[in-house]
Amino acid sequence: MATFAAKELFMYKWGDNRRFNSYAGYIKRKFGGRVQKLTLDAGFTCPNRDGTISIGGCAYCNNDSFNPNYCTPSKSITQQLNEGIDFHNFRYRRVEKYLAYFQAFSNTYAPLPRLKELYGEALSHPKVNGLVVGTRPDCIDEEKLDYLAELAKEYYVSVEYGVESCYNRTLKRINRGHDFEKSVWAIEQTARRGLNVGAHFIIGLPGESRADLVSQTEIVSQLPLTTIKFHQLQIVRNTSFALEYEKTPEAFNFFGIDEYLELMVEIVERLTPSIVIERFTGEASPKTLIAPIWGKYRSDQLLQKFENLLEQKDTWQGKYFSS
Repeated sequence: MATFAAKELFMYKWGDNRRFNSYAGYIKRKFGGRVQKLTLDAGFTCPNRDGTISIGGCAYCNNDSFNPNYCTPSKSITQQLNEGIDFHNFRYRRVEKYLAYFQAFSNTYAPLPRLKELYGEALSHPKVNGLVVGTRPDCIDEEKLDYLAELAKEYYVSVEYGVESCYNRTLKRINRGHDFEKSVWAIEQTARRGLNVGAHFIIGLPGESRADLVSQTEIVSQLPLTTIKFHQLQIVRNTSFALEYEKTPEAFNFFGIDEYLELMVEIVERLTPSIVIERFTGEASPKTLIAPIWGKYRSDQLLQKFENLLEQKDTWQGKYFSS
């Protein structure tokens, strides 16, 4: 168990006894209770797929590997929200507040009038309290950010960027289509307007060593992020990584579960305590997942294993962070 002094430290920093700045705690502090994200597919595409940058997409990307069944662009935003509420009410009966999560592909990759139409429909739903918009750093501009900042005067608004890595050699390797400097620009411009800003990173991309991943944390900690998501590299069907893995599996060096959790402890120890950690692992559909196969562990079970490891080591987020 944590020492009394350590418990006081967690309570002071985050308001609970968890050893990291959790998203659940953040949402409770922000809204006073549980709030559920409702994933939406508004039919966006991506400049890395439609030929603007490339036609191949990012090497790891297949949105079908994580979209829920109710989520399809053939349905209106309102219909998807209603079906999402029904879906989550079956699992979480006490949820009354929701965030409309525009997740599939690049959700600012459209003219501003179209974005206003889609976001406006979502926010008009009586149970929706705000927006979470997933997008690419090269699909945002100051006009769109100014509009989102206006919405944020009345609603909760968060913009989540797929950053994936701080290393340009890696971004080129995965056919990302932009450099890390573009991510920094987008994050800083978003934060400057008082918007909540999130970032997504993939742990275990080809060519990145354990030392690279730990060192990357120092760079991440200097960014004005509200939230962060970590996701182990997963090879899923219908991606260029899947084709590469079939031909040269030795090009990939996957972490085992225990090795991954040990690495995440090192990363979290060096991450600034101010950034909310939304996720440590990803969970692709078994129908699309090729590798690594971690058995039947669900994300909540891996989270519990991670929290147990933090307690065993008597460590916490930011223990070795230095500004």
